[in-house]
Amino acid sequence: MKTPIRVAVTGGAGQIGYSLLFRLANGEAFGPDQPVILQILEIPQAADALRGVVMELEDCAYPLLSDIVATSDPNVAFDGANWAILVGGKPRGKGMERADVIKDNAPIFTEQGRAINDRAASDVRVLVVANPCNTNALIALKSAPDVPADRWMAMTRLDENRAKAQVAQKAGVPVTAVQSLVVWGNHSPTMYPDFENARINGKAALDVIPDRTWFETEFLKTIQQRGKAIIDARGKSSAASAANAVVNHLQSMVNPTPEGERFSAAILSDGNEFGIPEGLVYSFPMRTKAGGTVEVLPVGSLSDFAREKLMISARELEEEREAVAALLK
Repeated sequence: MKTPIRVAVTGGAGQIGYSLLFRLANGEAFGPDQPVILQILEIPQAADALRGVVMELEDCAYPLLSDIVATSDPNVAFDGANWAILVGGKPRGKGMERADVIKDNAPIFTEQGRAINDRAASDVRVLVVANPCNTNALIALKSAPDVPADRWMAMTRLDENRAKAQVAQKAGVPVTAVQSLVVWGNHSPTMYPDFENARINGKAALDVIPDRTWFETEFLKTIQQRGKAIIDARGKSSAASAANAVVNHLQSMVNPTPEGERFSAAILSDGNEFGIPEGLVYSFPMRTKAGGTVEVLPVGSLSDFAREKLMISARELEEEREAVAALLK
């Protein structure tokens, strides 16, 4: 049996956390032979709810779940953590602008970034899920100067999964037939799901679905507004699908990417990729190489239409960065 890895999860009593923790404990994310220690962070007001989650985890009797730590102290939650999954944040309230949400979340991710910097394991990898996840990730990584910038990611895998599902439905094929459909930019209505470089059963998606107008209008709008549509229908934000996307992201991180495939994740841009300005946490097509190295993967081509969409998302991220500039110095 392998040595257990420590996995810190914030917001563990929330909807996404509740949907996620059991899948981390059962071996689905990190492999069927990898024991885990779950270190779960919650605010003090949710301590009772978290205690109930812990009891359920215990009652599942997962062979791979070596231990559980439940706490409201970030320094305890991130102590020795090999993975940190930042799910908890302050949600957008009625009448709030996106800029208000960013500013409200800034202190949370500043504190968590500092705790990760001071207490996490030297090999820690961080995935930020709480929205606005790209800029929350930027705040946290800037608060952790000792943790290499390439260890930080924001999650756009849910957007990728949504895009693949819509294309599969349109083409009348299983979702597994849709490949290399990645999402660029911000996890927001400016994101760009790259249908031009996607494939369906090995063929260009635009050859299988020769309806560019559908891709540029209905498809883009559906993916960009999917989160809002779920809130409108369900009365609550995405939870199970978000947790599933976390699991998919982790699977892509711990296993080499199949030849010719790619996945979506937001990383700190260096200014050398596709003209995206330096210093933004921006979603790119990624691959994991044998040995665990993760890198941006070149794409075949980008049309003027696609490049315009990429820059719209970049400009939005620049505005978000400006809103929290004082925290990033």
